[in-house]
Amino acid sequence: MDIFFQLFWLFFILSALSPYFQQQWLLGARTRKIAELENRRKSRVITLIHRQEAVSFLGIPISRYINIDDSEQVLRAIRLTDKNVPIDLILHTPGGLVLAAEQIAEALLRHPAKVTVFVPHYAMSGGTLIALAADEIVMDENAVLGPVDPQLGQYPAASIVKVLEKKPLSEIDDQTLILADVAEKALRQVKTTVKNLLRKHMPEEKAEEVATLLSQGTWTHDYPIDVEQARSLGLPVSTEMPREVYELMELYPQPQGQRPSVQYVPLPYRQGPPR
Repeated sequence: MDIFFQLFWLFFILSALSPYFQQQWLLGARTRKIAELENRRKSRVITLIHRQEAVSFLGIPISRYINIDDSEQVLRAIRLTDKNVPIDLILHTPGGLVLAAEQIAEALLRHPAKVTVFVPHYAMSGGTLIALAADEIVMDENAVLGPVDPQLGQYPAASIVKVLEKKPLSEIDDQTLILADVAEKALRQVKTTVKNLLRKHMPEEKAEEVATLLSQGTWTHDYPIDVEQARSLGLPVSTEMPREVYELMELYPQPQGQRPSVQYVPLPYRQGPPR
């Protein structure tokens, strides 16, 4: 009986420590892969990767997004990078706070050496804003960017402003008028930021045109801008994605515990499935 209880407690302790050891292994593997990419490209590699994560105790999935903590860490990494060392930023994000995204974008814009942003899957909203600061945007052939029009709560700023065009002022309540005023300012501010970033890639007139398309509610906020459309906008897009970026993304798995909705044999198939 004593042996049974000893085995039980040993199993309990190992089960409790298993997530910790797994996390430490992942952190070590990520660091080694980042170092491998840095050695190959002679650059500083920074990752900004937002996966859905689970609260450790309850297992409730939560979504990550660009916040002030992210901007503080990215800005610190940029400060620690010599002005002659290129920066490679790996982006995988649905977006987030405009303030945080603008801080990161402006810091990248001011870095004297080459800045490359890698988008292996998607960089929407604030992620696209950050990508616009790069000298080169490397996208997977199926990756997407997105519009950067500001959102006020659950409403697009551009749609709030349209209320003023559709209804007489006498029929609009005070709260909507206040929101419309804030929305107009937000649209103007984001457009100015985007235009300033785009001047790096294109003439003033073209920067004005593209900034308007991206920031003024031309599309819905989740509209996917693929490689060809990004190029047609004049963005410096390449599809030469280093394999290390894909390998690094595999070290940021989604939380486990639920039945996977996608399953396949994780091997490269060339001429056909192995027999």
